[in-house]
Amino acid sequence: MLDQLLVHQVRRRVESSELPLSVEFWNGQKVGRTPAAVRVRLHEARSLRAIAHPSLGALARAYVEGQIDLEGDLHDILALGDRLCKVCDPKGESGVERWKWWRHTRSRDRRNIQYHYDVSNDFYGLWLDPRRVYSCAYFRSPDMDLEAAQEAKLEHICRKLDLRPGERFLDIGCGWGGLLLHAAERHGVQGVGITLSDDQHRYVSDLVARRGLADRVDVRRMDYRDVPEHGAYDKIASVGMFEHVGRVNLVTYFDKINALLRPGGLVLNHGITAAAPGSAGLGGGIAEFIDDYVFPGGELVHVSDVFRAAADSGLECLDAENLRSHYGKTLWHWVNRLEQHADAARWLIGEQKYRIWRIYMAGSAHAFECGWMELWQLLAGKAERGSQPNYPFTRDFMYGTR
Repeated sequence: MLDQLLVHQVRRRVESSELPLSVEFWNGQKVGRTPAAVRVRLHEARSLRAIAHPSLGALARAYVEGQIDLEGDLHDILALGDRLCKVCDPKGESGVERWKWWRHTRSRDRRNIQYHYDVSNDFYGLWLDPRRVYSCAYFRSPDMDLEAAQEAKLEHICRKLDLRPGERFLDIGCGWGGLLLHAAERHGVQGVGITLSDDQHRYVSDLVARRGLADRVDVRRMDYRDVPEHGAYDKIASVGMFEHVGRVNLVTYFDKINALLRPGGLVLNHGITAAAPGSAGLGGGIAEFIDDYVFPGGELVHVSDVFRAAADSGLECLDAENLRSHYGKTLWHWVNRLEQHADAARWLIGEQKYRIWRIYMAGSAHAFECGWMELWQLLAGKAERGSQPNYPFTRDFMYGTR
């Protein structure tokens, strides 16, 4: 009886929506337009609720669990999902969010990082650029390809930090080593990279050995809280790692960075933030989907919270840049490459994980384009007797030639 009611609700919702959408039930019956830009196939009765009472999070779960198939261009799928679901406001911060300190213990953070990154180095290699840079690219012109845009991003970060030969440079969350090696080879720094991922650590260690950089680059499997050399680094970068820190650990994170920097040192923090002040994540069940399937323990805060935490830790924010539109473009490059290598991806990680990454990255691209999330690069300095001796007087150094 309930199934019949839900079938009726699905029919009514699809027919009244006037969207270029068709839904096919598990018994072959169809409702909606023919032809349709987006086709949804329901494989079992329990998938009815995701369409009868849709949210973007519920639709993503049903797709990942194989209860439904989504056919059509992902741009169309997300645009129609947006209109069908009437997306909710951002998820508000609650008291529950504030006491979840246990989400970010060292052991739990390590497990969470390994869940996301220790999938398969070869899988990431299918759709990332050759340097395997897994963070927002920097498109100096709209027609730049991904490889050039990622190289431009690495150089953009190095220029913002004004890296100089011989400086000690720490890369927190070094990934597959793109920034770390670029800084060592192009700017002559003595680099240290840290990661909690076993796969990444092995991969970067091998790259360092093969490129003959063992005397200039040190790669460690280590939590940022355990880096021992206080006051030893001239420059620090944290790229795409900040989202794993957690709201309750923001001051701890920046306190540690301050302790690691020499007086006059600079840090660049590159990370995804919520677009709405006071937000605890995306609404419509999206934040819960991401926590369950993609980034366990990941949390988004507003950029104002980042400014405040850095200032509370004694760091002065010197420059800020929002690369929101660049990340949407980056993600669509990744999605297109993943779809082009769909068979290889399924062979490497299985159907469910392929679906997770496909819908997550496409959904994230849509979220950046809609202004639900932002990507901020914040440059901050550790003052020396009230001044910032290593920060140039104007911003020309970021874009010109030395």
